[in-house]
Amino acid sequence: MNNPVRVTVWGENRHEQLEPEVAKRYPDGMHGAVAQGLEAHLGERAVVRTATLDEPEHGLTEEVLRTTDVLTWWGHAAHEEVSDEVVERVHRHVLAGMGLVVLHSGHWSKIFTKLMGTSCTLRWRSEHDRELVWTVDPTHPIAQGVPQPLIIEEDEMYGEFFDVPAPDEVVFISSFSGGEVFRSGITYRRGHGKVFYFRPGDQDFPTYFHEDVRRVIANGVEWARTVRPERTDPVLLRYDTGDFSTGHGYGGALGEDAQQAQQERQAQQERQAQGAGA
Repeated sequence: MNNPVRVTVWGENRHEQLEPEVAKRYPDGMHGAVAQGLEAHLGERAVVRTATLDEPEHGLTEEVLRTTDVLTWWGHAAHEEVSDEVVERVHRHVLAGMGLVVLHSGHWSKIFTKLMGTSCTLRWRSEHDRELVWTVDPTHPIAQGVPQPLIIEEDEMYGEFFDVPAPDEVVFISSFSGGEVFRSGITYRRGHGKVFYFRPGDQDFPTYFHEDVRRVIANGVEWARTVRPERTDPVLLRYDTGDFSTGHGYGGALGEDAQQAQQERQAQQERQAQGAGA
């Protein structure tokens, strides 16, 4: 593939503004650390930009998403501040073919829960647990170049039960010093888009400077890219016999004329009801 993957790294960027220790740990923001990791591992194979919650439209305008092959998402303290309109926009682009890499506490973001259709809840504990990330599928593109196991000396613990649909693929599972386990690298297809969830990355730890974590995210970005001639929404079309490629617009089960007639009948009934009540 000759064209570089166009990546937008989205970060909530609230902990970095409000907590001095997090700002010291991530002087360029957590989104900045993720972006730097992608640039370091992908080089000329990627064009990387960032966007944050407090930008107009959260930095995720129609134009930005239209020119994004893969969006990475990290959020935690301000999920509810993300505009429903922007979530709908991102959701539409994922279904149309934009890749999405959801990181750590992004499991509870509006966009991930919308795509999953479940609560996406889990167990957690933030007490400096050691995490071992075990590769379940060593042949998967996301696992390439990743040590077995990937060792993170300190991070937040996530444990099962993780309330998500059965993944299309489980690439990694994690075990923690408390004995818990977690499906920490899982993939889904939604519409024409590919989704990768990767667990590590709490704001209280320098996880996004870990070279192996950066490698996984870079691999995930390359995997999540979907190449299509154009990004279009999945559409229900009617195909005549012998028509294998064009299709026709669909006006609903009753057809457009019948729908219009039904609307006119309803309007007439409403006028009659108003007249009877006068």
